[in-house]
Amino acid sequence: MTTISSAQTISHVQNNEQVKQAGWREYLAISKTGIVMSNLITTFAGLYLAAYYTGTTLGNDPLNALLALLGAALIIAGGCALNNYIDRDIDHLMERTKARPTVNGQLTGKQTLTYGLALSIGGTAFLAMTTFSAAVIGVAGLITYVVLYSMWTKRTTTLNTIVGSFAGAVPPLIGWAAIDPGLHPYAWAMFLIMFVWQPPHFLALAMKRSDEYKAAGIPMLPVVAGFAFTKRQIIWYVAALIPVSLFIADFGVVYTVAAVVLGGGWLVLGLAGLKMKDDLKWANQMFIYSLNYLTIMFVLMVIVHMF
Repeated sequence: MTTISSAQTISHVQNNEQVKQAGWREYLAISKTGIVMSNLITTFAGLYLAAYYTGTTLGNDPLNALLALLGAALIIAGGCALNNYIDRDIDHLMERTKARPTVNGQLTGKQTLTYGLALSIGGTAFLAMTTFSAAVIGVAGLITYVVLYSMWTKRTTTLNTIVGSFAGAVPPLIGWAAIDPGLHPYAWAMFLIMFVWQPPHFLALAMKRSDEYKAAGIPMLPVVAGFAFTKRQIIWYVAALIPVSLFIADFGVVYTVAAVVLGGGWLVLGLAGLKMKDDLKWANQMFIYSLNYLTIMFVLMVIVHMF
């Protein structure tokens, strides 16, 4: 596994501090808006279902819903910015991250850190205006992602994907807690679905980018254990996701059928990879399927409660 010398790291970071003028686009880039938007879908699902199962509607208190969504968006974006701050010494080694403003000199480490902390604090404050529980869950997810994942396990163990999955599964809990701090078992089922979904999603991405992770010295599973082992792990996670998704079979026949069909389709695609020679093509197919799976599942959770 490739390592990075202290001299290389210091030299690269110092070069980045010779900053160019940064605008809103640069700050938006380190906020990772794509990640924020996808997580807001699951946050909204938690909000909507909490309202439904507590006998109210989001329209009864639109300000609370707005604060929850805004708070979740800010705290997620803040975590992403802090991740950019932490990884600015290795991002230049990876194709997909080498153009980040923290790498090309448009944002200094100080600017990135300040921005990330400001968003995180602001997001926590907005969540606290809904319920204390929502704020605590948000902060717990932030600490897990920034400290336990970005600062510790990402560079030390293949278990980094599991650690990151805890943080990534928090959004529906935030949404639910903003209305019902008690967290119904349905909220935890949504958390589990997101938690089990993330390893196959990110391991597929790691396969696609294995050469880059190797160059950056990141011990992702495909780098350490190879593609064959990683493919088997992905298949096991997808298989486990099917029964987990049925923990909320009470959502009705439409949801249940969709969960089985979507999960089954993903599993079939995964098993096909055992015989497919082009591992990177398979990994890309699995990655795209995972994105569609999550979006459809959580949108469907809301839709089946509208009629």
